[in-house]
Amino acid sequence: MTQPTEVTRAAVLGAGTIGASWAAWFLARGMMVTVWDPRPEAEAYVRRYVAEAWPAMQRIGMVAGAAPDTWRFCATAEEAVADAQFVQENAPERLEIKRELYARLDRAMPAETILASSTSGLLMSDMQEGLATAARFAVGHPFNPPHLIPLVEVVGGRATSEATVQWCLDFYRHIGKTAIHIRKEARGHLANRLQAALWREAVSAVASGLASVEDVDTAISAGPGLRWAAMGPHMTFHLGGGEGGMPHMLHQFKPAFEAWWATMTTPELDDETCRKLIEGVQAEAHGRSMAELVRDRDAVLLPLLELKAKQNAGG
Repeated sequence: MTQPTEVTRAAVLGAGTIGASWAAWFLARGMMVTVWDPRPEAEAYVRRYVAEAWPAMQRIGMVAGAAPDTWRFCATAEEAVADAQFVQENAPERLEIKRELYARLDRAMPAETILASSTSGLLMSDMQEGLATAARFAVGHPFNPPHLIPLVEVVGGRATSEATVQWCLDFYRHIGKTAIHIRKEARGHLANRLQAALWREAVSAVASGLASVEDVDTAISAGPGLRWAAMGPHMTFHLGGGEGGMPHMLHQFKPAFEAWWATMTTPELDDETCRKLIEGVQAEAHGRSMAELVRDRDAVLLPLLELKAKQNAGG
């Protein structure tokens, strides 16, 4: 088996936003990349995506000799994985599609090549069922866009070997990602469940008339979101306890949090709520196109990534 630190050939299966972003990141790490997607427009999309992402990756760092053109588009998934040392799968989020693809890959991938799925919510145990080499299939779930956001959640299915999970953790960390081990399967893994919990309350606030879409977003981006970029919720509340840390925070605020939790409900995404959300984000965008919104996001995100990289390096 190729060691995680020695991978030079990666395959990307499924070349939508996530797949194209993964391709860009692998290229920035100096790899040769093969890409497959059944859509006729996919090759042009990947080429455009990589070209647009390349300046950002040059800014946040890439390996010497990395080039944006060391990839090729393949006619079939089997061709794409034939010589791959690692496979990142990004097929549509439908179990039947994943299982049909995995059955083909089970036969086509080199014997010791590991596949990680970008699935945001499906369970690997369901996807790998019936595979002869199920032990080498795992989840490697990124956050969008993978070429910028460091997080990757690694989780195995019932048939995934511990060695595969560790290999994936080592591989992602070697190529500059922040990989965490999710210790048991859950729909949505971890980060999406945390995100869903927050969005549930954000939607509830809009649906109930508590606040506008824009004010909900501002409440996060100008408030706790700034702290969360530096530290997660537990460490943030540890600091919130002052010199007494988490013990004092729990003693002081446990009744308040339990009272707030008791009032929280799960909203329905009915037609009226969806209308409020759609009209709200359109108003908040103030006429900016999707490309302009991405530009504005990255104008904040890139300096933040540079700052965190400097901090992690002890600078």
